[in-house]
Amino acid sequence: MNAKIPHASDRPAGRSPGPADGAPVISGSRPGTFARGVLYERHPALIRQVRDAFPYGPRQHRALDILLDEITNGVVEPLDAAEQDHDQWSAWGREHFGRPWSDVPFLWAESYFYRKLLGAVGYFGAGPWRGVDPFAPFKQAELSGTAVEEELRALDTLAELPAGQRATALLHASLWGNRADLGFRVSAGDADLGDADPGLVADDSATLWSLLPEGTPATVAVVADNAGRELIPDLILIDHLLEHGRAARVVLHVKPGPYFVSDATTADVVDCLRRLLRAPGTAGRTGERLWAAMGAGRLEVRAHPFFCAPFPYEEMPEDLRADFATAGLTILKGDLNYRRLVGDRRWDATRPFGDLTAHFPGPVAALRTLKSDVVVGLSPQTLTGLERSGHAWRTSGTHALIQARR
Repeated sequence: MNAKIPHASDRPAGRSPGPADGAPVISGSRPGTFARGVLYERHPALIRQVRDAFPYGPRQHRALDILLDEITNGVVEPLDAAEQDHDQWSAWGREHFGRPWSDVPFLWAESYFYRKLLGAVGYFGAGPWRGVDPFAPFKQAELSGTAVEEELRALDTLAELPAGQRATALLHASLWGNRADLGFRVSAGDADLGDADPGLVADDSATLWSLLPEGTPATVAVVADNAGRELIPDLILIDHLLEHGRAARVVLHVKPGPYFVSDATTADVVDCLRRLLRAPGTAGRTGERLWAAMGAGRLEVRAHPFFCAPFPYEEMPEDLRADFATAGLTILKGDLNYRRLVGDRRWDATRPFGDLTAHFPGPVAALRTLKSDVVVGLSPQTLTGLERSGHAWRTSGTHALIQARR
């Protein structure tokens, strides 16, 4: 996570974010907004939860108190000069230091908060807490819960379905993440899996599958989001792509270190594979195939430092851009990846998805449950209906989308 990443000012010409047609960058400056709530309610609560999750010493407690005061009462402060990535974050934050946290771009503020939280608990230090994931207890509790066991058992029923219906169910399981049971549960009383999901505000699944024809020699890139109950259905979908020839090889991109509480790291991938291996029936056999695919190079895990940087994908470094350019399709999972893909701005929700992803080097698809304000690619009729519903559909996690472009 501390590896050198090219600064935004180093990006090649022609990919500057610019004014984005007047769509303002999202910040937490407006009272009552989702971003404001994250900065002044969710982040302070998370500091308290992390403090209680480990028997940290006085140094960590003092650092957490300082961070809590900074984000609630102070301004954005630079990292200590002794931090090994001080120079990098000094360049990234030169326009933001000294300003209230609510006044800087939300995407940047969130990323920097997690960097400072990790520093406060000694994750990057030379002491005994170095490399200890402060979010691990939350991830492990979810992975060991009974809900995961029930979802894995449901795979046995899913295996009896025709391949097309099974593919749809697995795609929807990966889409809904920690509501994956909605995609796995199949019984005689369930609606036909070919029916439209009423929670989908956009559905380009036909385009997605057309980019993954059976027998393709292509590599598919999957950029993970959360660990635990979301990563397991991601892995099961990857197994389906490999087993049915919709990908010759899959590269799974994860975070190089802890980030945004539940974000998946290599350690989380291993934990999920082991959880699959312990399961009976279809789930256990899936785990065996994935384990073997890792050994054979058909499934590879990568962890580029850019995934923990505070920038949109439009500003990705050239080595990662070249990596994605070789993929037959890149599937981006989750809300944060979506914000980074289209830009964390207050877009007109009917703005075409293809327009805002034209910068991405190759075919791309987004599987995302809506948990923040950013959304594009909706039809005018869909948007009108959602706005009239009176629900917080952009941020409640009750709606989702599958969007893709060639």
